[in-house]
Amino acid sequence: MGKTFTVSPITKKRLYNFGEEDKFYIREHHEPIISAEVFAKAQEIRHERNVGRNKGPFPEGVRLRVSHRFTFSCMIECGFCGGTLTHRSWHSGSDYHKTIWQCVVSTKKGKKYCPDSKGITEEAIEKAFVESYRLTCGDNKDILNEFIERARDILNDDTFDKEYEKAQKDVKVIEVKLNKLVDLRLDGGIDKAIYEEKYEKISNQLETKKDYRDKMAVAVSKKKDTEKRLMKFKRVLEQNSILDEFDPSVFESIIEKVIVGGIDEDGNNDSAQLTFVYKTGISNQLNGRNFKPERKNVKDKKTDTNRKEQGVKSLSSESELSSIIYVDNKSLVKLEEGELCSFSHNDDKQMCSLSRDITR
Repeated sequence: MGKTFTVSPITKKRLYNFGEEDKFYIREHHEPIISAEVFAKAQEIRHERNVGRNKGPFPEGVRLRVSHRFTFSCMIECGFCGGTLTHRSWHSGSDYHKTIWQCVVSTKKGKKYCPDSKGITEEAIEKAFVESYRLTCGDNKDILNEFIERARDILNDDTFDKEYEKAQKDVKVIEVKLNKLVDLRLDGGIDKAIYEEKYEKISNQLETKKDYRDKMAVAVSKKKDTEKRLMKFKRVLEQNSILDEFDPSVFESIIEKVIVGGIDEDGNNDSAQLTFVYKTGISNQLNGRNFKPERKNVKDKKTDTNRKEQGVKSLSSESELSSIIYVDNKSLVKLEEGELCSFSHNDDKQMCSLSRDITR
């Protein structure tokens, strides 16, 4: 109560109360719209979504994936500008249709804002993941199991749980102290100036403790989530020792993100570099050009080339090859030694009735 106050009963003008008048806090004055449990759960989800945007308490963490429209939604990151890659369709409705993932900064703002990024086909990412899974999980299964066990030992540390419980108790103690101060002021046992000074001091302590409690809550939630992901990763590793083709469920279970583009060994920008970051913290790099699908019109070009090659007859010697010419894509005429050109027919006279021999 007391968020606003009336300046004059005649003009009935009201202003926001920034300390000019007393304020009162009444607990459980009316029925809440949502329960405290629902509110706490909503705040937990809110913190998880903020993590990774440099807004949450743990900027180095991983954002919660919200969109599930496509397998790679919110999973692919540009290695040059840090933006996400979006799903795009090229040559839609034709025989040359293909799905491309392209940097959203380059497509929305302009190529000049991310000049080194290029689109990569979805098929190339899928094939590269199968190879990455084989390299990481197929050949190094013993190393991965050892890594998972070490991570579990670290997660068994209950420091965050103890800190969260302690912060929760401190918040309750400060809230009781603040309520007693308000009751003392209502009974007239304390002066207004002293009350405002102490109220502000205790309120600041309460906000600080609440922020710390929320950070510990997110840390505890993150630890539990990491442990679940490790166990899920282990189960997937045991059930899918060999992966012959792309499996979306396996990808979502063990991959944290895919980084497209980066710096190669020579220090140059490589737009086809693929970095698969696993949820266990392991990562590996592959060249996306090795998994690029073959163009659909390559077969047509090869067929045309083969047809032209079939029109030329094979000759046994180089001298014989130097004395032939190719006529009308059908016939080959051999030249005699000393002749400039020898035709077996007179096409020039058929084309023009005034033809003359001017070689003499």
